[in-house]
Amino acid sequence: MTLDDLVEVLLNKGAVLHLDLIVAVADIPLIGVSLRAAIAGMETMLEYGMLRQWDADTRAWAERSATRREVDLRAGEQAVVRMHGGHLLADGFHTTWRPGTVHLTDQRLLVVRREPREVLWEAELAAVRAVRLERERTVGGETRTRVRVELADGAGALLSAADPERLRDLLVRTCPRPLASDDPLPAVPGPDDRALVEGHLWYREPRRDGALWRGGNGRLTPRGLVWKSPLDARPALVLPAADITAVRPGTEPGPGGEGTVFTVGTGSRGTVTLAADEPRRWTGALDSLRGAPPLPAA
Repeated sequence: MTLDDLVEVLLNKGAVLHLDLIVAVADIPLIGVSLRAAIAGMETMLEYGMLRQWDADTRAWAERSATRREVDLRAGEQAVVRMHGGHLLADGFHTTWRPGTVHLTDQRLLVVRREPREVLWEAELAAVRAVRLERERTVGGETRTRVRVELADGAGALLSAADPERLRDLLVRTCPRPLASDDPLPAVPGPDDRALVEGHLWYREPRRDGALWRGGNGRLTPRGLVWKSPLDARPALVLPAADITAVRPGTEPGPGGEGTVFTVGTGSRGTVTLAADEPRRWTGALDSLRGAPPLPAA
């Protein structure tokens, strides 16, 4: 096995070490060593439920540190979240998206550009009166979710964010006063957004060099199935309910063992292969949505 092969095995599959060692002098045992260790790439560790809290704490610390480098925080001001995003500039002459980083603190909401350093947009949380999600169709035909922020003076901004739902929820939670709830994508999930099944789910992601099992979180609602890895900024799999044509048990072994794999037939992307610790919960709920008519757009 070459070094490249060894690194690939450690990153994609991992290795478990079991070592029992006794150090003796003149046939007299003096020191005992019992070692149990798992070595793998972080994505593999997270797939199998290891180091999740440590990973979450580390990412939160990194976000706070990055915020301090990019934003001049006031005395006592605390960073809440940082994510890639942008601000829609509409000055009457032209309209353009300005990419940057969205920073939410316990006092302000800002969009900052690093190079050259510039605050593209900023608002005090005390001045925010409403926040809602809006769907926008891009030039390429893709539908994106944006965050509309409205201020007390009638002004506001349209922001993009890597995770718009999370930004909206954190903004609602952090603002010092209740925000207006005229959100077309409700802050409190409506009947069409309730989770039928939610939890850890493996997705067999097609890749150029061969399909790869990846672990992440799945959420099935009457609108469809969304799957996202903890390492991804956006969901890697979105299956609208109306696109689901078939649900069948799988025959191949999965990362969770025998009998955990199932396939979902779709009209737009062929067959999708998934695996779960409790596959019957997922297949039953998915089968109930099979061929469902599309829900009206929010």
